[in-house]
Amino acid sequence: MSRSKYFGKFLILIIVLMTVGCDQVSKEITRQKVDPKAFIPILKNHLILTNVENTGAILGFGQDFPPILKRFLLQLLPKLLLLILLYRIMGKPNLNLLVIIAFALVIGGGLGNLIDRIAYGSVTDFFQIRLGFFRTGIFNMADVAVTLGLFMFIFLIVRGKKIAI
Repeated sequence: MSRSKYFGKFLILIIVLMTVGCDQVSKEITRQKVDPKAFIPILKNHLILTNVENTGAILGFGQDFPPILKRFLLQLLPKLLLLILLYRIMGKPNLNLLVIIAFALVIGGGLGNLIDRIAYGSVTDFFQIRLGFFRTGIFNMADVAVTLGLFMFIFLIVRGKKIAI
């Protein structure tokens, strides 16, 4: 195995671990220090800190699903997909640096939210952005990582980079 292969695998693991760590630490601080459903303006009313437990997926999708369906769709299926993705990406030699970073961010963010779902039955969300008419849902650092990774994929695809796993 060449040096660049080792570097790519090492970089994937470091980014995944740092993403999960940052996500879990920020959520734990939020759980301990921010009252549920608090409204704390950080930058005027443009960046809001809060504490919301999301029992569904993105923007609460699926929170009213039956428990067995919820467990399958929000825990078992993501766990399987993330493991397959990690296995596949670790087996690819000589990946482009941006591809490595994008995959690692998506995997790390996915694992961060999956840990919450398994440990707490919900995902702790705590940030919201409000800029005029633009308002995000409430999100966390895992969501930021996944979104950043997906934007990197879009950038790479637009630039003509082939992404195969």
